[in-house]
Amino acid sequence: MSGNLIETLVGAFVVIVAIAFVIFAVSQTDVGAVQGYQVTAKFDRIDGLNVGADVRVSGIKVGTVVTHVLDTDTYFAVVEMSISPEVKLPIDSSAAIISDGLLGGKFMAITPGAESEMLPPGGEILYTQASISLEQMIGKFVFGTGDSETAEQ
Repeated sequence: MSGNLIETLVGAFVVIVAIAFVIFAVSQTDVGAVQGYQVTAKFDRIDGLNVGADVRVSGIKVGTVVTHVLDTDTYFAVVEMSISPEVKLPIDSSAAIISDGLLGGKFMAITPGAESEMLPPGGEILYTQASISLEQMIGKFVFGTGDSETAEQ
């Protein structure tokens, strides 16, 4: 009977330590959603970009991906982001979907433009670069480009 009590106490201790570790990890990292103004961007593909992904400027998190939907008229993926109110983006800024390492997820990288006019809340980033498919890149590397004219010369 005392063996069950010890096992129960050890199990409870492990659960408490795990909860404390999760609370510590969340408090020390910047994983929360950023509350701010909304901007959108349209991409022809957003492979691997999830809702909640970081939006970064110069590698620093300034926002969060809020939603992504398919525009049924143009068949572009429309990504809505929430940007921190302290960060003002020039109207000619560009957005790219970047891989966070070889096995990591994707995030939105914004490169600020040079215009003096700022992107208003609800505005759209017009210059975008879609997600690059790792599988396509590996296929091109392994099997070549498939350009028969170049191979014959």
